[in-house]
Amino acid sequence: MAGEDSLNATLLPLQEPIQETPNNNSITIFSILNLQNFYIILGPLLSIIICLLVKLDAPTTSTKMLGVIAWVFTWWITNAVPLPVTSMCPLFLFPLFGIASADTVAHSYMDDVITLVLGSFILALAVERYNVHRRLALNVTLVFCGDPLNPSMLLLGLCATTFFVSMWLHNVATAVMMMPVATGILHRLPPAEEQPELMNKFSRAVILTVVYATPIGGISTLTGTGVNLIIIGMWKSLAPEAKPISFNSWFFFGFPVAVLLLLCFWCILCLIYVRKGSSRALSDYLDRALLKRDLEALGPMSFAEKMVLCVFGLLIVLWMTRRISDDLPGWGVLFHGLVGDGSISVLAAVLLFIIPNMKQNGEKLMDWNECKKLPWNLILLLGAGFALADGVQSSGLADVMSKALEFLKDVPYLAIVPAVSLLCSIITEFITSNDATATLLVPLLYHIAINMHVHPLLLMIPGGIATEFAFWLPTSTPSNVVGFATGHIEIKDMLKVGVPLKVAGVSVLALLMPTLGSIVYGTNDGTQ
Repeated sequence: MAGEDSLNATLLPLQEPIQETPNNNSITIFSILNLQNFYIILGPLLSIIICLLVKLDAPTTSTKMLGVIAWVFTWWITNAVPLPVTSMCPLFLFPLFGIASADTVAHSYMDDVITLVLGSFILALAVERYNVHRRLALNVTLVFCGDPLNPSMLLLGLCATTFFVSMWLHNVATAVMMMPVATGILHRLPPAEEQPELMNKFSRAVILTVVYATPIGGISTLTGTGVNLIIIGMWKSLAPEAKPISFNSWFFFGFPVAVLLLLCFWCILCLIYVRKGSSRALSDYLDRALLKRDLEALGPMSFAEKMVLCVFGLLIVLWMTRRISDDLPGWGVLFHGLVGDGSISVLAAVLLFIIPNMKQNGEKLMDWNECKKLPWNLILLLGAGFALADGVQSSGLADVMSKALEFLKDVPYLAIVPAVSLLCSIITEFITSNDATATLLVPLLYHIAINMHVHPLLLMIPGGIATEFAFWLPTSTPSNVVGFATGHIEIKDMLKVGVPLKVAGVSVLALLMPTLGSIVYGTNDGTQ
């Protein structure tokens, strides 16, 4: 193996004569003068220009903070260096620019929200390790398949399965897990070039189901996607005295929004891709017997699968009951409010390293080698977002931004919510990371809301959620890439579904945030 050969090889093969390399100065110069290196220089260059030329009516730290933001976001947007590497930059930029001490900025990279992410992803890795998601997918699809075959109901079943998985796993992980289920359905059909038009349309619909049901399902729960965690983390950072957003309160708003949007998506999909006669064209290739055969091939549910599901269920119950309402405080009151959602998430993760899997003697449900797949890029991005939000507050830049946005206070709220949602959903199409888009826009929405004299969550939540509406382009988000890479869909398919779906998403947010959102978050009680 190549890995073993590299280990056995000497680091410096002295037995071979050292040859002089030819002088390639011209090639080296051309290799340096490329767009990537221009973007690398552009970040610090913009920072220096801002620090030297921009004068704000505020402490000098506010100008420095603006320079740091310009540096970090230039690198994020252009991908000059890998996104997680850029995310570590505040750790040295804040102390060097005199914005905050090294200890202060480091605290932003490990708090309850970050531990929530860590624990949740370890559980997701356990689900993936024991193929729990595949068994779930086959069971649900079998229920919705219908006899005789009903293509619309089969798409609804795949929608519901992907939606449910995405509620608990990160979007990219869900897309990677569910796409084999979708392509497995298509493998039973003839090759794409031999398919009649009705069958080809259905094939496209199957892939699009996973592509779009994934981000929609992620809206439902706090851990469904990094954007949700960014919103609650920013809220905690920008308004530390305000009532925090719990897993429960997010679910009571996010789940109805997601379900309504999923139904809109399913209707759009069926109107465009399911035609009369589709059932007849597909019935020879897709039926309940084939699905049952795949399910039987998995064998009976193992002890390990059952234990992973038990830990998963325990985690959900503890999340939902920690803090139920003001009148019914939940079990968290027993610990005087010291236990957070992150504490529960880590507890569930630790249990996976204690419970045996009953496959090999001494082997547990999880081992640390599996955890090498943890998404450290997302964790570092979250930490950087929280650090920047803290820096904007402590440097005085927040006050400058508030004054600059005072003109928005006269804009009617009913007009600005759909406008903000639409703007955020369009911006996210051109920044591949939804998390980076949310990190950029959510703090800005907080200050806009303050100047409008409305509760900040009335703009932060719809604007943040709208950054997940990256429905138009395959490069808009990694989960889109997963679907596009199958070769079964084209950009025109994404636009056919994505354009009306984005309109539906903005409409749902504009309808539910001032109504249901005000009830769940008590936004009629004041600005915070």
